[in-house]
Amino acid sequence: MTMYKLLALTAVLALAGCATTSGPAGSDVAVETREKKAAAAEARAALPSVIPQGPLSAIQPSELSSQSVTALEPPADLWARIRRGFAMPNLENDLVRRHEQWYSSRPDYIERMTDRSRKYLFHIVEELERRNMPTELALLPFIESAFNPQAVSSARAAGMWQFMPATGKDFALKQNFFRDDRRDVLASTRAALDYLQKLHGMFGDWHLALAAYNWGEGNVGRAIQRNQRAGREARYTDINMPDETRNYVPKLQAVKNIVMSPDQFRADLPLIENHPYFQSVTLSRDMDVELAARLADVKLDDFKALNPQLNRPVILAAGTPQILLPWDNATVFKRNFDAYNEGKFATWTAWSAPATMSVAEAARRVGMSESELRTVNSIPPRMLIKSGSVLIVPRRATVQNDVTSHVADNGQLSLAPEIVTRRTVVRAGKHDTVASIARRYKLSAMQVADWNDVGTSAAFRAGQRVVLHLPVRSARAAVRVPGKNVKQVSTRQAAKPTPRRAPVQPKKRR
Repeated sequence: MTMYKLLALTAVLALAGCATTSGPAGSDVAVETREKKAAAAEARAALPSVIPQGPLSAIQPSELSSQSVTALEPPADLWARIRRGFAMPNLENDLVRRHEQWYSSRPDYIERMTDRSRKYLFHIVEELERRNMPTELALLPFIESAFNPQAVSSARAAGMWQFMPATGKDFALKQNFFRDDRRDVLASTRAALDYLQKLHGMFGDWHLALAAYNWGEGNVGRAIQRNQRAGREARYTDINMPDETRNYVPKLQAVKNIVMSPDQFRADLPLIENHPYFQSVTLSRDMDVELAARLADVKLDDFKALNPQLNRPVILAAGTPQILLPWDNATVFKRNFDAYNEGKFATWTAWSAPATMSVAEAARRVGMSESELRTVNSIPPRMLIKSGSVLIVPRRATVQNDVTSHVADNGQLSLAPEIVTRRTVVRAGKHDTVASIARRYKLSAMQVADWNDVGTSAAFRAGQRVVLHLPVRSARAAVRVPGKNVKQVSTRQAAKPTPRRAPVQPKKRR
């Protein structure tokens, strides 16, 4: 500020010095000049002295415009950073004490899951701080999955944040033949924090939000309403809930207490440095998983730990345009990718089944053994591949184009039970035709005509032998048809299944 005042004063003096004094003493010009000089003198008198008078003294804290100073040193490690961001009210009850005892009596378990978390924890804390959310939530995957991104529950919840299939779709987590974003580190963390923010907005309380994350928002909402109608409190500790949900927040509180005071619980937390573990790299080509790991100079298991969403041995750039690599290895990957000249990046591609067929038939068409096709595509025994299904098959040398985004984002493998049939001979009745027998045994007229070498509109003579291939149960039932002479021949073959409605799945939590 003093410098600006000096510049202003210099300008005033310069203007005063440049004024002309020519002309008669009583002229207007002379008067104007005298007025300018007087104004400059007043300006000089009004300004404080630039050079301090007397001895210098220290500035007192009360003279400062702001007494808050940002810390110059970042937290020593990530645990210190997490502790600094704790913002949820503490829960204190016997359940918390019980879970503290459980965890602290299992140091090997704590060591395994905290060591596993080092790959993901920095990113989660960064996202929580960016959203101004409590850093206790960074510990939630300890409760959900012990920080195992490949974890799958008996209720089909998957990933370290344990998303159910339907809830995952609600939060834009793709689940198809090639990938499951419920296990994707970036996508699942984004979805989990979106969901937790939504639940906190609904209930206005982090403990209730966590209960809803575990039990479902509808269940928590109804439990709150029941308490309110009965005139009771409706906090987390007050509402009636299943044992799993009742223990959910106490488990998180127990882990929080151990992280806050590891010495008190004789816990040895591994050092997790306060900097990123990984960075994302953009893929421009379809690439085998093994090749991607090799170009990055990363062990295959470590690569899969950072990219657990991949279901198949190939990464489709149109569906998974980014992969995660350890921080230093990202540069190695880019350099090796640019220098790679050993041929194609992907030895696998996607193939759509043109019709419902057996695994053996599909393997014959794509030039693979049946066992290899089953292994690569995870096809169990005694299943048929339904029309339109997508499979991973070897990429021919003539194929240049990568898999399209439509297939990469929507490809599904649909299977149906392989129905075992028995060759059965029945006697045609009076007025029986190909169509009437097909209706009676729930077959297509084309099948009946083909098995008997007749046309689809043909009629049978009374008592004529008609060959059918019926499912084993249907063949046995045909024996008991009154008035029919049925002969069974023990020849088995696979037949296309009769379309059936999918069974209604019971509702699961979240």
